[in-house]
Amino acid sequence: MKTFFLSMAGAFAAMLVFILLMVSFVVVLIAGATSSAPPKPDKIVLSLDLNAEYPDQSPVGGLAAFSQTPGFIDLLTKLKAAETDDSVKGLYVRGAMIGVGSSRAEELRQAFHSFRDSGKFIIAHTQGTYGMSGPSALRSITAADEIWIQPGTDLFATGVTFETEFLKGLFDKIDVTSEIYPFYEYKNAPNTYNETAYTEPHREAMTALAESIWNVSLREIAEDRGIPVDKLKAELESGPKTAQQVIDLKIMDKLGWPEEAEDAAKERAGKDAELVELAGYIAPMVSLKAPLIAVVGGEGAIVTGGAEGGSPFSSPPAFASDAIARAILDAGDNDKVKAIVFRVDSPGGSPTASDQIWRAIKRVQENGKPVVVSMGSLAASGGYYVSAGADYIMADRSTITGSIGIFGGKFALEGAFNKIGVTFDTVSVGGEFADAYGTGKFTESQEAEVKAWLKRGYDRFLGIVGDGRGMTYDEVNEIARGRVWSGEDAISKGLVDEIGGFMDAIEKAKELGGIEADVTPRLTYYPRRKSGFEALESIFGVSEESAKVAYMLGTVANDDRMQVLLEEMTAADAANSGQMMAIGPRIREH
Repeated sequence: MKTFFLSMAGAFAAMLVFILLMVSFVVVLIAGATSSAPPKPDKIVLSLDLNAEYPDQSPVGGLAAFSQTPGFIDLLTKLKAAETDDSVKGLYVRGAMIGVGSSRAEELRQAFHSFRDSGKFIIAHTQGTYGMSGPSALRSITAADEIWIQPGTDLFATGVTFETEFLKGLFDKIDVTSEIYPFYEYKNAPNTYNETAYTEPHREAMTALAESIWNVSLREIAEDRGIPVDKLKAELESGPKTAQQVIDLKIMDKLGWPEEAEDAAKERAGKDAELVELAGYIAPMVSLKAPLIAVVGGEGAIVTGGAEGGSPFSSPPAFASDAIARAILDAGDNDKVKAIVFRVDSPGGSPTASDQIWRAIKRVQENGKPVVVSMGSLAASGGYYVSAGADYIMADRSTITGSIGIFGGKFALEGAFNKIGVTFDTVSVGGEFADAYGTGKFTESQEAEVKAWLKRGYDRFLGIVGDGRGMTYDEVNEIARGRVWSGEDAISKGLVDEIGGFMDAIEKAKELGGIEADVTPRLTYYPRRKSGFEALESIFGVSEESAKVAYMLGTVANDDRMQVLLEEMTAADAANSGQMMAIGPRIREH
């Protein structure tokens, strides 16, 4: 009994110590959060490292939300706000070594020009660009006043390459039959399963897209550096360039090391200037009386359901239809919100989920609230579906959009199982279609039913686009059939209203919302962004082993090719379960 009471006393004491430690921990966190910020330097040089990876939009869950990771659009808004901050003298940019993506490079270039037009300087430094990174790493920094390159490095910017994986050869070896039906010949996502190489329509669309992005990139780089386009094209296409060749060609200005370029930026800003990371920069407060513009963000594959993640180590779905539709409706119900900017960065996904989001936009429009879509790097297939009903659509020249079409079907796996000695027998009641999604191949009548169902989905998609864009079915069908377009080409096809980035979309929303041009609005974000404390709640109780496993899996999953395979498997699983899919072709830009 004595031992029992001693054990109880020890447990009670341990519990008290634990509670005191937790209370102390929370108090320290709160004190740190509420303590006055360090004094703001009189002279600031903002810094931006383009080698850092940022999502398009700030995460709403998982560890990234706890760390308050900013999104790419947050960097754009901070840089815009810094234009009117007298303490900010300039910007120091570390160029990316691999690439930032063509659309993002375009928005950065536009933001840099605006920043310079406000009377501030930009100094950029690069340690070279390597691999098949395309022109985006170079394109993202050519708007700087002064560009430095590290001695002994090289510039790789020799064109645009798209790479696509094809699985039919594997399927043939293991006796898996792909019965995935695209609507129509340019709907190239299923080609991964159905073909061993590009079809002619697939190659045609990819070639046109690559040429559009390459030509736009050349024009912008040439304009920024004062070099004739033809000369720049010939030099870049002739192969990699050494640092000295880059200087001689006037593509960049100075040879030097990162510390030297940083010192040059601080010296230009004036005595005692300090470097402040753009991600951590706190912009001047906008008046609480300023009119509101709501920003609703959707990034990644469009899925049905909510946005709660199963693991604290991964972000929940950022384009879940329940969450995004509710965000749009909540923004519409806020009487203080004058207009909504819907930022879309998605290859597509579920037509059902896309339909739900499209309908939410129609509902807020019926109540007189304008919606402006800002397309990011991708707004294809389902990404275009959710955009089609907006009052105004803006895209970058390098945005990949269109892909108006769907696909569906299944994989007949019976042959593969038979190879390893597994056989199937079936009992089915309720008509011939009851066993359509079994392991065997479709019968002729089942195939006909599936194709009729997909045709209805395709027709609905075209109807929604036609209604939103003021076009007939035949007019939409001529530019649809699953074909992808660059933002620049989408203008001439009537799919986009204007070339412009996120900040341009804010200006358009001001106009449609009746906000005067010289008024700076406050931006409010939907879904509501969690504070660090709220995100922290979902992380308590996770074991060290789980953390290590999650870290290792995250490292593997972040590999580009592995990510593509995982996404392909997800899409294939959805199609195989009988879902219709509105996803654009998987594109990796090099």
